Amino acid sequence: MTSTRILESEQIERKIQRIARQIAEEFIDTKTIHLICIAGNGEPVGNRIGSALRSISDAQIEMSTLKMKKSSPLDHPIVLSTDLNQLSSAAVVIVDDVLNSGKTLMHAVHHILSAGPTRVATAVLVDRIHRSFPIRADFCGLSLSTNLKEHIEVTIGNTWSEKDQTVLTD
Repeated sequence: MTSTRILESEQIERKIQRIARQIAEEFIDTKTIHLICIAGNGEPVGNRIGSALRSISDAQIEMSTLKMKKSSPLDHPIVLSTDLNQLSSAAVVIVDDVLNSGKTLMHAVHHILSAGPTRVATAVLVDRIHRSFPIRADFCGLSLSTNLKEHIEVTIGNTWSEKDQTVLTD
């Protein structure tokens, strides 16, 4: 098995800052932005984006975690750490680390739509461009064309550190 580091700590931080700026620009007239992080690596990515947004935007940033069984989301409950009704007429950004087939984000969006938000957008650190489902990343740090056998592993903490990295393995 070979592994190639595709993003170093500083590159990850720049991409997170850029994603935060894009979200701030896109939602410039929004009073509250709900960042919903997919449990697992979506949480530290979302927390870092949320922290960056707080430093550059006047919007109130609300953080939530969405837990689901990624391999079989239809067979297990999807659980949001906040009351789903709070998302009624709200602006929502769903955050994950890697967009693979789109299955996870598709199920997350479907769950959130039941609350009736005014807008739902998606943000990912890495987009692999292997769509099986009709979903895209509205805000993306890096688009990377890989083969289906390769795997992207994101190691990231809640705060910037030298341990952050993104590695491609086959």
